[in-house]
Amino acid sequence: MTGTRRDFLQATASTAGGYVLLATFGWPIDEARGQAVPPNPPPATSLSPSVFIRIDPDGSVRILAARPDMGQGIKTSAPMSIADELDVDWSHVTVEQSPANAQIYGSQTVGGSRSTPASWDMLRLCGATARAMLIAAAANTWSVPAAECGTAAGFVLHPATNRRLSYGELAGRAAELPVPDAASVKLKSRSDYRIIGQRTRNVDVPKIVSGEPLYAMDVQLPGMKYAAIARAPALRGKPLRGNYDEVRRMSGVLDVFEVEGFGTGNAEAVPFVAVIANSTWQAFRARRALKIEWDKASGSVDSWSGAVAAAKKIAANVGPQSLRQTGDAPKALAGAHKTIEAFYTYPFLSHATMEPQVTTAWLRDGQLDLWAPAQTVDSSRPAMARMLGLPLDKVTVHLPRLGGGFGRRLMFDFMTEAALIAKRVNGPVKLVWTREDDMQYDYYRVGGFHGYKAALDQKGSIAAWQQHFVTFSSDGKAPVGTGAFDPNEFPLPALANTQLTQSLLPLTTRTGPWRAPRSNGIAFAQQCFLHEIAVATKRDHVELLVNLFGDMPTPAPQQPGLNPERAIRVIKLAADKAGWGRKLRGGRGLGIAFYYSHAGHFAEVVDLTVDKRRNLEIHHVTVVGDIGLVVNPLNAEHQVVGSVIDGLSAALGQLITIEAGAVQQSNFHDYPLLRMPSAPPVSVHFIDSGYSPTGVGEPALPPLAPALCNAIFAATGIRVRDLPLTLSGFSA
Repeated sequence: MTGTRRDFLQATASTAGGYVLLATFGWPIDEARGQAVPPNPPPATSLSPSVFIRIDPDGSVRILAARPDMGQGIKTSAPMSIADELDVDWSHVTVEQSPANAQIYGSQTVGGSRSTPASWDMLRLCGATARAMLIAAAANTWSVPAAECGTAAGFVLHPATNRRLSYGELAGRAAELPVPDAASVKLKSRSDYRIIGQRTRNVDVPKIVSGEPLYAMDVQLPGMKYAAIARAPALRGKPLRGNYDEVRRMSGVLDVFEVEGFGTGNAEAVPFVAVIANSTWQAFRARRALKIEWDKASGSVDSWSGAVAAAKKIAANVGPQSLRQTGDAPKALAGAHKTIEAFYTYPFLSHATMEPQVTTAWLRDGQLDLWAPAQTVDSSRPAMARMLGLPLDKVTVHLPRLGGGFGRRLMFDFMTEAALIAKRVNGPVKLVWTREDDMQYDYYRVGGFHGYKAALDQKGSIAAWQQHFVTFSSDGKAPVGTGAFDPNEFPLPALANTQLTQSLLPLTTRTGPWRAPRSNGIAFAQQCFLHEIAVATKRDHVELLVNLFGDMPTPAPQQPGLNPERAIRVIKLAADKAGWGRKLRGGRGLGIAFYYSHAGHFAEVVDLTVDKRRNLEIHHVTVVGDIGLVVNPLNAEHQVVGSVIDGLSAALGQLITIEAGAVQQSNFHDYPLLRMPSAPPVSVHFIDSGYSPTGVGEPALPPLAPALCNAIFAATGIRVRDLPLTLSGFSA
């Protein structure tokens, strides 16, 4: 979040505008709608506790969650940080979702496992500042020094006289006080936390299990129309002609029209034909009845099979673009005692969110309202305003709960489509994508290829590392879809002779972040090739990893980045918890992998058995992570288990193939998700290294695929170099 504090709103008694303001602390409530009423216009100064906290005279506390929740639990963990510093009883706290307005609430974008680290200091300061003002109000009431007062569970205490006042009693007086300077506000020490670090249930769970409308798919408005759209099989193909009049005559159909498309990048709406109807079912049925002739000349001609063939031809050679060069890798390879070569591939992937893309748009009287599952409120709201030529304050994005994100909803093409449709529809209109839409018009995880050569000396140490990374580019300048390779990728900094080069294949298919962007594919190749080296040198894989990290410098305490000491600790603990080194019967194996991404250090061990038909039985997955202080351990464990399940789904059988510009997969029958009978037990362990908290939704995923494939080799001697495993005949 940006800034430090905003001025407090002064509470008054009023009945104007349909709500009643009592002697409260913080933002008012529209009692008729039960919604927060943010400052309007926003205060001139920076972020303030009054924006996030409301204390009513009865002592009840309401805390706003600014960032939307897509299953990562930020709607619970962020208010926990405020509530702990405020020093209230969590059972007396009600959490509400804030409106969308970055000018008031700071950044509301979610993704990259950044929500917690980006807001950690700010939200604690909000709670602590409010607590300081409540203490000051009590001290003034009792005519005692504020230093003599303390707080506990929603009360200000004066131990010397055994007096106490509730926050509800003090709320009005506290709201009238000046906001203290941030430097004067004292934050709690970790030993004093009472809410942070506790296993806390997600605040939306009761509503989720009872089916209350929380999601964008649940939005219902009076007079609402429904839209479905048809696009060309090959991306960006334009409609030439269709049986529009025939479809308009179908029951419940209100209109059929072409839209040229609009925008680029994450806001792009490709050319489409829209069907407007009285119900979602009627819109879907009418869309299926459309017979459209598409202009193939304007569409994509991408081919996955062609890309694989091209990559195999060039990967064994040095690429034209140099990313890293240390020492003399070619010379070391020429004089090596032993060399190892390998070629690894991983495919394009779809996000496959449980809730397909959906947006309700209502354009009326120069005002646009959008109900959308957006991860990027900060950028999507201004983009909609620019597209329609509206002032920013005339665009409102309502924040429902997101039915999964994983990076897909960082793109807001579906919002652009809905806004364009709303220009042609009188009243609110809900655009709903089908599962097939979602699968075939995604911003995909980009595939990649790695050609490796390693030189080994007589002692079995890595004398040189040569790597050719083949990826994709839309403009010949840089990899698209967050597929870029970090020249400091482990283990390169631990080696004296390295040569990392890159080739770019042309691509027009849209790509974008997929859970643990970049890391999710690269980890598979890097960590599996390291295991190949361990096997070739007859060294224990854990020993190899620990020794490599021992050759790297350790950064200063609390500095960001890969920390060898933290890495070694998680590797050793994961091995210990999984029983590394124990004797296993035939067909059973353990595989380990480590990866650092999104500020998280994670090691994972997969324990499995493979039968003669290559059927996998995954007995257990052990995960050890260091993400610093864990704000909500229950939610963090859920995030890790979700990462493991996602990682297994992708590794076992998921791939997106593209031919003649068209995606071949369409639904879960040919893009399978892991089912409950195949989901293994997962044990999760966290190491508190004393660092500030970082995210967990992404860094727990990358080690899964290499640990799984390394375990398969340990069990069978079969080396998997191509994902998904179904390509090699394996199944769960």
